Amino acid sequence: MARLLYITVNPKKDIEKSKGRQIGEVFLQSFREAQPDVEIVNWDLYSMDLPVMDEDLLYARAKLSFMGYKMEDLSENERSQITKMWALADEFITFDYYVFVTPIWNLGSPAILKAFLDCLFVAGKTFTYTKEGALGLLTDKKALHIQTRGGIYSSGRMEALEFGDRVLTATLGFLGMDVQETVYAEGLDHFPKEIPQIMAAAKEKAAEAARAMAKLPVNS
Repeated sequence: MARLLYITVNPKKDIEKSKGRQIGEVFLQSFREAQPDVEIVNWDLYSMDLPVMDEDLLYARAKLSFMGYKMEDLSENERSQITKMWALADEFITFDYYVFVTPIWNLGSPAILKAFLDCLFVAGKTFTYTKEGALGLLTDKKALHIQTRGGIYSSGRMEALEFGDRVLTATLGFLGMDVQETVYAEGLDHFPKEIPQIMAAAKEKAAEAARAMAKLPVNS
């Protein structure tokens, strides 16, 4: 059975208040229709206890990576942080499909997404080092980003200032994933009277993306 990890990055708990999650629900419904047996798991990053790149985690990674330390040599806090990080990465890589639903805030994604992505950079699990440089190991995974934007970032002067979708898709690609074309709804703050049309178009694109993604083979 294929597994899909649905990652929501928004403090709004009410789906009616989150346009991104409304689009995401259309994606999930269409994916289920195309793949009825898929197992879907939701990670709400704002409800998770995520390790952050603090001093303990930085030292723990360094000590275990190239300083010759063993787990028992670490401090209690270092062990706690690195254990949570590894556990998160281990669970993450058990999935086949990944859907991220995020807003763009102040040119980028919410900070909690960066904290989450930091936890995925685990040598030997999600990437490895080669003579040619780092190489992603998640080559059998498929990923998609659904993003809501208050402004217009697909063209014009703001295009070069969009660091949310750009960072996320680059990160997933670095880890080896097959990243699909982003589904976005933009201009939601600039054109409030056009929100129904903007949302309808984004939901249609999400449904199309779900049907296409469900056809992509994975190694389940």
